[in-house]
Amino acid sequence: MWCSRTALGRLQKIAPCTVTGFHRAISTLPKVYVTRKVPPDGLDILRKSGQVQFEMWDSDDPVPRVELLKKVKGCDGILCVLTEKIDAQLLDAAGPNLKVLSTMSVGFDHLSLDELKKRSVVRVTFRDSFLEVCVVYVALCVPRGIRVGYTPEVLTDAVAELTVALLLATSRRLIEATHEAKTGGWGTWRTLWLCGHELANSTVGILGLGRIGVAIAERLKPFKVKKFIYTDVEPRPELAKMIEAEYVSLDELAKESDFLAICCALTPETHGICNWNLFSKMKKNAIFINTSRGGVVNQEDLYEALSTGVIAGAGLDVTTPEPLPTHHPLYTLKNCVILPHVASASYTTRNSMSALAANNLLAGLRGEPMPKELKL
Repeated sequence: MWCSRTALGRLQKIAPCTVTGFHRAISTLPKVYVTRKVPPDGLDILRKSGQVQFEMWDSDDPVPRVELLKKVKGCDGILCVLTEKIDAQLLDAAGPNLKVLSTMSVGFDHLSLDELKKRSVVRVTFRDSFLEVCVVYVALCVPRGIRVGYTPEVLTDAVAELTVALLLATSRRLIEATHEAKTGGWGTWRTLWLCGHELANSTVGILGLGRIGVAIAERLKPFKVKKFIYTDVEPRPELAKMIEAEYVSLDELAKESDFLAICCALTPETHGICNWNLFSKMKKNAIFINTSRGGVVNQEDLYEALSTGVIAGAGLDVTTPEPLPTHHPLYTLKNCVILPHVASASYTTRNSMSALAANNLLAGLRGEPMPKELKL
């Protein structure tokens, strides 16, 4: 429901004569659609700003596509999450009023950047009252002019913490151990039962060294890691210096890493980069961890590597698709730990993300610099 309607109803009872003016004032506010029930900090910012009228899909489940296409029509702004595909169909449905798109995510692979940058088709109609005819012109050269906000940095700590937790759970076989304890497998003490791999004196590799990669390394350093190595599209000396990491090639990263953490963004260049070519070069005791995007991993190749002992284990917080179907072969493997994309799932981080998304939206609608804007 539009957030202004409750206030309007109360005002009708108190001061009927002011309702018309109030309604006109509300109707001139930018119209915003929020595609999901987002954490309260962001909603409070929108409500208290008095700068927008907004409607929200009040559910933890995704808004149906048909409903989404209907609700965005005529909106000035959209606040979305990563499950909403923002493509040509949606942008066309929203129409030329759309000025700002704010996503509550650090990743933006759900946004069609090419479509956002495209020039839109505008239908312009002129009426000649004297001749009583309607002349229609179609202009093809008007840029969409949509600004995009996103939420980097605020989730760095939460993702780094979860990555370390997933790494430890996988390498020390904690999920297996819990299952054995619950199901009667815990018998007499055995010398090599449920043994895993420790971080002390190990080499940790990072694919994609950014803020999150650095934060992961900082948290792993007290475990007496011997060496950090990384690869990226180019060396990142300033970030590498913070964790004393060495730049290597992708092949060297695969061959040398005892633990390999995937932290890169999903791009056409990184899509499927973690494939058999990578896994076949890794150590047999290597642990593979992905908390970036599922699309960077070829899951069929990963299954083959895990099921044949090419690598020791894998921990995944992201998959393709999401949710991963319960019959997927990866679930049958004891050496594969799969989480339901919860890396940023802390109360503090999710509220910070929603607040930043709301502030990005409001700043964009005012024509001001966004706190975090994705430059198109």
